[in-house]
Parts: sequence; C-alpha cells; structure tokens
Amino acid sequence: MVELPQVVRNKALGVGAEHWLSELDGIVADLAEEWGFTVGTTFGEGTEAFVAAVDLADGSPAVLKVLVPRGDGVSDHEITVLRLVDGDGCARLLRHDEGRGALLLERLGPSMHQLAVPFRARLPALADVARRVWRPALGSGLPTGAEKAVWLADHIARQWEELDRPCSEAAVADALACAERRRAAHDDERAVLVHGDIHQWNALRSDGGWALVDPDGLLAEPEYDLGILMREDPVELIAGDPWDRARLLADRSGCDPTATWEWGVVERVSTGLVCTAVGLDVEGRDMLRAADVVVDTG
Repeated sequence: MVELPQVVRNKALGVGAEHWLSELDGIVADLAEEWGFTVGTTFGEGTEAFVAAVDLADGSPAVLKVLVPRGDGVSDHEITVLRLVDGDGCARLLRHDEGRGALLLERLGPSMHQLAVPFRARLPALADVARRVWRPALGSGLPTGAEKAVWLADHIARQWEELDRPCSEAAVADALACAERRRAAHDDERAVLVHGDIHQWNALRSDGGWALVDPDGLLAEPEYDLGILMREDPVELIAGDPWDRARLLADRSGCDPTATWEWGVVERVSTGLVCTAVGLDVEGRDMLRAADVVVDTG
C-alpha cells in the first residue's frame, strides 16, 4: 500500500477525487509493471500528487509522480512544459501517461528547502533558473496569463467567502484589481513559457546548479514567475519594504517591477486561501497576513 501525505489526501478530497484515492495502489502497481521499476520512499513534501523514488530495471534512479486528477488538464500542461524545455531548467521527462496523470522523471538532488538555502541566496538563484525556462511557445496549447488571471480572480472571490473571509476585504479587492490589470495587459507577442510555481520546494540540486520540478505551465508575461517569488517567504517580505523585492527581481530579470508586484498580490491571496483550505494553516496565515499588510503599499 502506497504512503500518501495527508496534504495530498486533503487535496484529492477537496476536488472530489475520492476514486483516485481508492485506485492509487493499483495505478502505481500497473505502472511499475509496465515501466519496469520498483517503488522506494514516498516524498512527503508534495501537495498535488503522489511522488516517490523509484529504481529502474537497469538500476538507475528516477521519480514517479501521479497527479491528483482535477479535470483541468494540469498533467497535460506539465508534460508539455517538460517536453519544451527538454531538461534545460527543469527535470528531464523520461516517460509519461497522460490518461493516468503519471510522469517518470530523472531523480535530482535535495531541494533548496532541504538544504536550508538562505532567503537572500534563494531569490536570485530562483530568478535565474526561471529565466532558463522562459522561451517562445506559441501554439503549445498552454493556457494564457489572461486566462489564469480570470481563474485566479474567480477562485479568490469564491474561496474567500467559503472560508469565512480569513483576510481583509481590502486585500481581496486589491488582488481582484491586480488580476484584472494583468488580464488586460496580456500580449501574445510578449508571452513566453513560464513555470508558474517557482519556490524553494520546487528547486532541486542538479549537475548544472538548480533545476525545477512541478511546472504548472502558462503562456504569460515573464513577470508571472517573479510574482510567485513575491508570494513566497511572506514573513521576510513584510519585515522591510516589500517593494524592494519587486525591484530586485525585476532588475535581475529585465522585467517590469509593477507587473511583478501585481502578480505577487494576486498569487499571495490565492495561495494563502488554498493553504488555509488544505490544512497548511501556518503557511496560509502568513501569506494572508502579508496580504493585509501590503495592501496599502501597492
């Protein structure tokens, strides 16, 4: 029987994927037979999938990932991103099964989180690896930044009410206004492939420095990825002037600090609500508190 972190179990229950929970043992067993691997240790840091170390028939190490089904094509998006980057900035994709949401990936080293990389060293390193992913990808079939902005706005408005308004109305209004401005600013000609979820848990040590895992995959302005970095480390963000981080990231990446700031506002509220909903109470509290603090500094 596979071991499944409680956060992943909560995620599956939250999206109505109870059938996946009951079928997961069989899915993993079938994949092991078809792809020729033995399952090792389950990784406990995931939130969206069952992830485990596996050993292939030839003895080489790999990672199996089986995504919680959400009906939004997320597994197809991840596969598309990994194909497009082909190991440049992301883990290399070895095999995949879109129908079962399963991916076999190269096994990388420990994450920035596991290595306790200091906050001030993380930011530039994550911005640099993000830039490796950015490239034209018109026609790839990935959702656009404009579509993501609309989805995020709807999610924020709905989940804020469902969770009994765990942050201020002003923070939510700010996030919705920023989402609308980023939707209106979308430009297909400027849009690039972005990872969509860059943070210290998704950056793993590789031979070339760092490589990313778990891409969401969008065709968006590059500032979207920098907005994720504005969302992360919320306690450190509000310890000083939050705009300093936006300017630092934008300057290092050749991007716009205002767009970077606005995507950060949207992602901070959205992810804070998600964390609250799935039981990551500390993370959710810190993000939503930061959202309340920065609402007057935008």
